[in-house]
Amino acid sequence: MDSLKATMMQALSGMQLQTKRIDVSSQNISNADTPGYRRKILTVEEQSSGAAFMATRVQLDQSEGERQYDPENPLSDSEGYITASNVSLVTEMADMREANRSYEANLNSFRQARSMYQSLLDVLKR
Repeated sequence: MDSLKATMMQALSGMQLQTKRIDVSSQNISNADTPGYRRKILTVEEQSSGAAFMATRVQLDQSEGERQYDPENPLSDSEGYITASNVSLVTEMADMREANRSYEANLNSFRQARSMYQSLLDVLKR
């Protein structure tokens, strides 16, 4: 019975992690057109128990955004250039799709463990 609980807790932890990944990707997508915005990257580390994951921190991508000539933009430098965000919508959508599929896999694992747990309780009731 402890293994079913551990499976459910691991699936729950995985779903929470994927939720954070989707949140970070959605923030990046919503700021893709913001000049100077740097893409956020979620750093993930496995806990020592091996049963769960933990998001350690959100880091900023240090790659430079493309420089665009726009002298009428109030954020432009003395030469009339602004630095665009370094967010790639294709990359963010791929990350979001992967996080969504991982979330669904964890959800299916959780449902299966819950079903097995319920079956065990039904057997014990007899």
